[in-house]
Amino acid sequence: MKKYYCILFSIIAISATAQKIDREAVVRRHTIHINKADSLNSLTVGNGNFAMTVDVTGLQSFPDFYQGGVPLGTQSVWGWNYVNNDSGYVFEQTLKTYELAGRKIPYPVQWKEPARNKEAADFFRQQNHRIHLGNLGLEIIKKNGEAATITDIEQIDQQLDMWTGEIRSRFTVEGEPVEVITFVHQEKEAVGVRINSKLVAQQRIQLRLRFPFPNGEWKDVGNNFSHDEKHGSNIGSIYNDHVVLGHKTGKLEYWVKAEYKTRPKIYQRKLHEYIFAPTDSQNSMDIVFWFTKDPHYTFGSFPGVQKNSIKQWKKFWNSGGAIDFAGSTDKRAIELERRMILSQYLTRVNCSGAYPPQETGLTYNSWFGKPHLEMHWWHAVHFALWGRTELMEKSLDWYFSVADSARAVAKRQGFEGLRWQKMVDHEGNESPSSVGSFLIWQQPHLIYMAELVYREKKSKEVLEKYKELLFATADFMASYPSYDNKTKKYNLGPGLIPAQECFDPLTTFNPTYELAYWHWGLSVAQQWRERLGMPREKKWDEVMQNLAPLPKANGVYLATESTPDCYTTERYLTDHPAVLAAYASIPAVHELDTAVMKNTFDKVWSIWKWTETWGWDFPLTAMTATRLHMPEKAVDALLMPIQTNTYLVNGHNYQDGRLTIYLPGNGGLLSALAMMCAGFDSNSVPNPGFPKDGSWKVKWEGLRKIF
Repeated sequence: MKKYYCILFSIIAISATAQKIDREAVVRRHTIHINKADSLNSLTVGNGNFAMTVDVTGLQSFPDFYQGGVPLGTQSVWGWNYVNNDSGYVFEQTLKTYELAGRKIPYPVQWKEPARNKEAADFFRQQNHRIHLGNLGLEIIKKNGEAATITDIEQIDQQLDMWTGEIRSRFTVEGEPVEVITFVHQEKEAVGVRINSKLVAQQRIQLRLRFPFPNGEWKDVGNNFSHDEKHGSNIGSIYNDHVVLGHKTGKLEYWVKAEYKTRPKIYQRKLHEYIFAPTDSQNSMDIVFWFTKDPHYTFGSFPGVQKNSIKQWKKFWNSGGAIDFAGSTDKRAIELERRMILSQYLTRVNCSGAYPPQETGLTYNSWFGKPHLEMHWWHAVHFALWGRTELMEKSLDWYFSVADSARAVAKRQGFEGLRWQKMVDHEGNESPSSVGSFLIWQQPHLIYMAELVYREKKSKEVLEKYKELLFATADFMASYPSYDNKTKKYNLGPGLIPAQECFDPLTTFNPTYELAYWHWGLSVAQQWRERLGMPREKKWDEVMQNLAPLPKANGVYLATESTPDCYTTERYLTDHPAVLAAYASIPAVHELDTAVMKNTFDKVWSIWKWTETWGWDFPLTAMTATRLHMPEKAVDALLMPIQTNTYLVNGHNYQDGRLTIYLPGNGGLLSALAMMCAGFDSNSVPNPGFPKDGSWKVKWEGLRKIF
């Protein structure tokens, strides 16, 4: 009888597991609906390497209205502006040498004085910044001959169908209906536009393409139409089915190829502004705008872009993992599901390309459009946990192209191997920073992502492909710690800033998270050697076995060994609660005591200044809570009512007026959800991150366990 019940239970479990999720239904119940103009609710279409963000007209008609919200950008991974170095700055002018643990180490910093060093640091922070490729909008002429403004756009009914990648925008102007359909091709930098309205036949709707000039500032929202003399554009020969426009700014030259079924009237109205006006009596107008560095390629029509988008988005949603919260009685479930679906869409659009993304993706520039490598984990790892490892690999392979730069940094500072910097351009060039230059927690990320690839494929080809990068990454990790003759231990620092960035680099040493992550990374690197039939690297073992212990006092882990007052000093209770990260993305290593971590979690939860955190801190906290078997706290963390944990109507993680979108929050949410469902290696509890009181009904498929 006992055997019978075991078999019956197994059949029931298999049946429940085999029940497929209606993925289309889950996605489409979160179709975005916009019914008013709001600067924070712009929508984006894209493919990971190219994206366009549009307003309520379905295009970029009113960029000034959106500049303070989520701006209307058009960006690609290749669209970088190279500023001429007319003043002859050299990178060495940004370097400042510090004597740390008996070593003299030069770091590129943001000088305040003397003036020449400050100017050089400012130049190299700005140099090689991403640009907005073009502003494509509608110009609608009212009955009195004036151009319509944002206040003339009425009866707004806009939808983003994430299942197909379609934005359908309906509105009226002076009572006349207008419909705009917008798609982006999923392999090319092309946007397809279809306009339906009697205003087309009346020649009262025109398409306007403008080339903005990069402002060169920390934030570029793509509406700088000044400095006409500093860049160039032109219109080529006009054919019956296409025209090519050229644009050059700095050293970047590219083209916009517009292809159409019915030839419009095309003319230059003023410098860098081009008009496409309908010429026949049809109520519809189709044009495809392709932003390219090769204008000789023939692209295609609006129906072709539409078909491609529908096919590829359906393929995306039907691949990898899925979660369905239908039937949950916790009222927060529908909001969590909304954030989950929209985050998958936004990270696919902004973070699945060939380069590590900037923190605002392909929507608009922050930090001059440069990626931050410590955030690469938060942008990309979720792809692997959701069974879409190939999307993570696209940007992981970028590290091959910048390895020489990372090797040069390590050599200049007296270390071995490859030192991955925090803030770089797409070619791996450093950016001077008085914070970023001292961060180290990005270093093991490459090992983590490569291990995820191996875990998915279990092939020798993966080991052979990444081994040189991975081993050189570990070589730096073994050469970086300094040996303390008193304690007979290897220390991390001084000379670092932890993930919690409120610490003085010159006095800080042995942060808990970095110690644990260092140990984990070196351990995995040794596993790679063993898988390849190679002997263990003695230096790695020596450092790993003698790494300073995780600092603790009064039954809790400290943020750093150098700050025993970290829970009583106000300034240490802000920013990322990184001490929890020692048991979030990684398992218990380096003699981590889970009871002590539980005490640490409780203390952080109760005294932290959560209003002064960032979007990925909430998923981080949820992951630690999941490992500690505290599912109620995991859900509470993901849905904590804090401004920096806000998710806008368009799905973006809002931080503040300066940083209106923050994609590490979206990516972190997805990683946390994968862990809360599929669990982690040492876990056997189903859905370990969700309460077992019956309020959560969680169905999932295709997710992967985390380490």
